[in-house]
Amino acid sequence: MNIWSWFSDMFLKMTWLSQFFEWLFQSLGVEADSPLFHGLVFFFYDVIKIFILLSILIFISSYIQSYFTPEKTQAILGKFKGIWANTIGALLGTVTPFCSCSSIPIFIGFTKAGLPIGVTFSFLISSPLVDLASILLLATIFNGWVALAYVVTGLIIAIIGGTLISLFKMDQYVEDFVKEPSPMMMTDLGEPMEMTKKDRVNYGIAQVKEVIHKVWLYVLIGVGIGAIIHGYIPQALIEMVLGQDNPFSVVLATLVGIPMYADIFGTLPIAEALILKGVGLGTVLSFMMAVTALSLPSIVMLKKVVKTKLLVTFVGIVTVGILLVGYLFNAFGYLFI
Repeated sequence: MNIWSWFSDMFLKMTWLSQFFEWLFQSLGVEADSPLFHGLVFFFYDVIKIFILLSILIFISSYIQSYFTPEKTQAILGKFKGIWANTIGALLGTVTPFCSCSSIPIFIGFTKAGLPIGVTFSFLISSPLVDLASILLLATIFNGWVALAYVVTGLIIAIIGGTLISLFKMDQYVEDFVKEPSPMMMTDLGEPMEMTKKDRVNYGIAQVKEVIHKVWLYVLIGVGIGAIIHGYIPQALIEMVLGQDNPFSVVLATLVGIPMYADIFGTLPIAEALILKGVGLGTVLSFMMAVTALSLPSIVMLKKVVKTKLLVTFVGIVTVGILLVGYLFNAFGYLFI
């Protein structure tokens, strides 16, 4: 557990980077408890963290992808059909502890490799929602039954979401640059070429440059919006709005959660405080799921790689799933706590 915490802090959450910007802005005279301080730290920390993760993940997925033509990948995946393929995609998401923004480059790599669109979306939904570390933290803060219930519901949303997107045949609504293999992987005759290790490294670097060039502005806009909300909307206001006597608390929790950008680790302390304030379990789970799966920065980034109809379908399916989870757990939450 100590080794995992160190690895998570150093390489996934990059707490050292957040601490650096806290020290920097304090040194520059910005008041530590001010909304401006929290907004600035959030913005610079998350922008740099996202670009680091984007670059590393795009390079790794591109390097691996260079070994597999779309035809070869499709042949492997052809062994699994329908809901089983979506289940594999969702389960794969559980072992990748990335936030929603960081999951998008893997989504791009999977799509370029020829994976069915529904499978990639099952991964995209489950990856930020559920991971091994979050299960342990949920069990610590709440209990094992709540953690298990959260994992199961997250996987169900991911599997059903990907399955519906497959049934709606929405492959055509992915941007062309995502679906098309890079010219570096093709010969002059349009056939897949044999690549050396140097070719694969160059291909990975080229993919990093290409994707970063296409999404950098969206990253800045999305994280900027998240930083403003993070710095200037107090937690006390959220707790007041999401009280247990409000029948619309699940809807409000979902709407409040969407503009906030954070991974599940950032939402857990808020979730714990909300539970202590008397907010229903379903309302808290809806808030957590909205923050991690439907954060506004990730939607802004996803808009760059999919067309509006697919984006709206994705958001609609996940939103309905989150709302159902919220109301069901508010009704039967007493069975878990």
